[in-house]
Amino acid sequence: MASKGREGEHPSVTLFRQYLRIRTVQPEPDYGTNPKLSSLLLNSHTDVVPVFKEHWSHDPFEAFKDADGYIYARGAQDMKCVSIQYLEAVRRLKAEGHRFPRTIHMTFVPDEEIGGHQGMELFVQRPEFKALRAGFALDEGLANPTDAFTVFYSERSPWWVRVTSTGKPGHGSRFIEDTAAEKLNKVVSSILAFREKERQRLQSNPHLKLGAVTSVNLTQLEGGVAYNVVPATMSAGFDFRVAPDVDLKAFEQQLRSWCQAAGQGVTFEFAQKWMEPRITSTDDADPWWAAFSGVCKDMNLTLEPEIFPAATDSRYLRAVGVPALGFSPMNRTPVLLHDHDERLQEAVFLRGIDIYARLLPALASVPALPSDG
Repeated sequence: MASKGREGEHPSVTLFRQYLRIRTVQPEPDYGTNPKLSSLLLNSHTDVVPVFKEHWSHDPFEAFKDADGYIYARGAQDMKCVSIQYLEAVRRLKAEGHRFPRTIHMTFVPDEEIGGHQGMELFVQRPEFKALRAGFALDEGLANPTDAFTVFYSERSPWWVRVTSTGKPGHGSRFIEDTAAEKLNKVVSSILAFREKERQRLQSNPHLKLGAVTSVNLTQLEGGVAYNVVPATMSAGFDFRVAPDVDLKAFEQQLRSWCQAAGQGVTFEFAQKWMEPRITSTDDADPWWAAFSGVCKDMNLTLEPEIFPAATDSRYLRAVGVPALGFSPMNRTPVLLHDHDERLQEAVFLRGIDIYARLLPALASVPALPSDG
């Protein structure tokens, strides 16, 4: 079928595809009837990650739709689908004349894919954000290949760590003692042994998901100037994703101990260090969760609450006291964010609008809470 669309295509799908065609590689409707109540915040990011066009079946910015209704584009899952679903759900509710006790705000931030440091991280400290009086937020989640829908109530803390080792230099033909490479190898071995322990813990417990354990990967190695010169300095970069139940001060001390055990002249520094993990309640007694899960139950949607394995802008919202759930209503869908041929089936996309059209009234109608004062 033609990639640009066809007669009779649902206008929501057309709008979704138009949004996907905007190359964003790196607003606020107000109909609350009780301004004394805190508001509902719907957050999404407009930026997407880079593509390797040669590995795609279709132009990643064409929003090609195949005969089976799959829409191929960067951002199809992460997360332009959710942005349009928010807008279409709100459009529907406004067209039907609905008004709710709580105001609904939508935010579209520009830089989540590169850490959100110039976007949500700064925005939550601004008076403009405080003026929104956000009491609860929805943000991005992940697809689920099963019939269930995944909802994320927390996420791991990203720690990007560089370990630097200094030692004696010399000619590559000699057995030089106390080299930078020897000491760095000890640290690398200690960290990778920890990695294996966490991997085994995850694999041995079927009840654990990736977000519940701490992962680490060696992502960078630097050092040396020539094959026959023993370097005086070498370094290694690690990407840690620390589970929210970990004592962060104790874990930092563990890093320090690994470096000290390797010998003198081994230090570490952080390129990124998130120290404020927060958990949004999924207790049935919590009014926000009760409203969210109640709609899902009424719609016969199976929820799988999890800890997000990576990082989103939700962490900035939670850190300033706004409970947030990560939810992208995509079930029976392979997880393809950041992947080649990222795509979403139009029926799944359209059903997501229906889901939000039920969720938003429930969340925007949560009765007054002590926190609203």
